[in-house]
Amino acid sequence: MKRFWIIALLLVSSWVQAELTIEVTQGQDNPVTIAVVPFSNSGVEVTEDLTAIVSADLYRSGRFSPLSVFDMLSQPHNPNEVFYNEWRAVSSDYVLIGRIAPDGFGRIRVNVELFDVLRQSMIMEFASNGGVLEQRDMAHAISDAVFAKLTGMPGAFSTKIAYVSGKNDFSGNGVNYNNRLMIADVDGARERMLLESEQPILSPSWSPDAKKIAYVSFESGDPSIYIYDLATNVRQKITSFSGLNSAPAWSPDGKSLAMVLSKSGNPDIYVLDLESRKLRQLTRHYGIDTEPSWLPDGSALVFTSDRAGQPQIYQVDINSGYEERLTFDGNYNARARVLLDGSGIVLIHRSEGYKDFHIALQNIARGTIKVLTETVLDESPTVAPNGSTVLYATRNNGKGILAAVSVDGNVKYNIPSNSRDVREPAWSPYIADHKFFLTQ
Repeated sequence: MKRFWIIALLLVSSWVQAELTIEVTQGQDNPVTIAVVPFSNSGVEVTEDLTAIVSADLYRSGRFSPLSVFDMLSQPHNPNEVFYNEWRAVSSDYVLIGRIAPDGFGRIRVNVELFDVLRQSMIMEFASNGGVLEQRDMAHAISDAVFAKLTGMPGAFSTKIAYVSGKNDFSGNGVNYNNRLMIADVDGARERMLLESEQPILSPSWSPDAKKIAYVSFESGDPSIYIYDLATNVRQKITSFSGLNSAPAWSPDGKSLAMVLSKSGNPDIYVLDLESRKLRQLTRHYGIDTEPSWLPDGSALVFTSDRAGQPQIYQVDINSGYEERLTFDGNYNARARVLLDGSGIVLIHRSEGYKDFHIALQNIARGTIKVLTETVLDESPTVAPNGSTVLYATRNNGKGILAAVSVDGNVKYNIPSNSRDVREPAWSPYIADHKFFLTQ
């Protein structure tokens, strides 16, 4: 049954939903109050409320409490219009002001300044440029800059998420499940369907440059690994060996894919060189080895194996093949994802004597595990590129949704959808094509 259960985790198809919304369920105690003053506009036709997007980003992080516009005693647009006594009176810790104007080249430019009310000083100037269709990108870039300045940690509001969604279409022949591979902004906006299939779609994985997504599809009847190019909308079948072809994971340099194949009769971890198509087998064990994830430096992979009788996390060195067990606390540990600083692994965890699966963080050096969630049937954790937040799939009111929790467990929010079940999330790396610069 244990072997069946772990294979089922690989093969089960997930129905997912679209039109994501954010519901913050828990924030930090005493969040920082920030006034995001409505930006002035010098005759630019805008299709997005940039101020609202920035406020929502900061609120969703759980670390900030944006001041209501109705509580603002004034709405300054230029630095010489900021009077600190007004903001002290409404207990605002920081003030962000901004101006939207044409940049002279047919594009839009937003200049913002951030002020520290207690220190009575401007602490950041920032500018973001973009076209009409990049207004949300510009707002997210501003949010990233503010978050980085006030927390010392890079923001991740400009990133994307991929996920699988499914819809129940009732017809005369019964229920038809349409599985969709989707991407969206990290706040759920600008959702885009990449492909649709009546067969299961699993395990989306972003390339390090965020330009491609590897995934598993059953459209030919058996599981195969594909790569989807986001710029060209062209996809390519990478593997279709007999048996399992599952759990693709990009190497940090983008040159290889780790994956699970059972072509030799047992599920093992392999690495495929994408240029030469040379395939190398890393694990050889009668147990089930699955769910590979790379260490940030590309030197090793962590993976799930039931070789000790229960699913636990192991590590294999890429060059030497040396294997070691990493998890010992709990009777179930699976789907590990390594933090970018290498300090810990996020995983699905079940404690001894309990039946529910939760998201947990294990400190690699000490081996200690901290449970981060209280939801049930949690699965598919994926970590923000700044290492601050874990996105995962769970159940709410009988329906699959996405949820998020900070790595310290203090901030939590749900991302429900209106009409679909959502699963298999994957958080993108940083996207390097935003046009902005920090001036102070």
